[in-house]
Amino acid sequence: MIHHSSKIKIYWPHVLWIILVFFLQVQEWWWLYELRNNMGWKLPVFLYVLLYPVDLFILSRILFCELGKERVDFKDFYFANYRKFFLLLAILALLAVVDDVFVRDYMISEEVLQLVLLTVSLVISIGKIRNEWVHKALVSIILVAVIIIALTANFI
Repeated sequence: MIHHSSKIKIYWPHVLWIILVFFLQVQEWWWLYELRNNMGWKLPVFLYVLLYPVDLFILSRILFCELGKERVDFKDFYFANYRKFFLLLAILALLAVVDDVFVRDYMISEEVLQLVLLTVSLVISIGKIRNEWVHKALVSIILVAVIIIALTANFI
């Protein structure tokens, strides 16, 4: 995007999703580093642990298009791909809930944010919700929630 800035028209909700997915990738790296001393690795556990970063990679890939010679409007690009993005976001939320409840022994009542994200993502993806203000409000709310959670959970 930086190298081809003259060929693109930025759409701020799209940029916020890029920032959020990047933050989730950093958070995942941090969490995986905590598993470095786990001696109970088995292939099924390892493959399960890989599902989250693979989903994050695919989410990242969906957020970026191939830049050719023509000008790209990221608003058009975002709305052409939002259903795939939100479906993968729902899968990410589901993986987080499964991990938290079955691996980390959290209570399902502690998974409100992930369950809301799962539900909203599925509604937007399956319901084909293209209303621009919904997309702008959602990414803004999620960004604020992630910042608050990061600050209160001593991530920073």
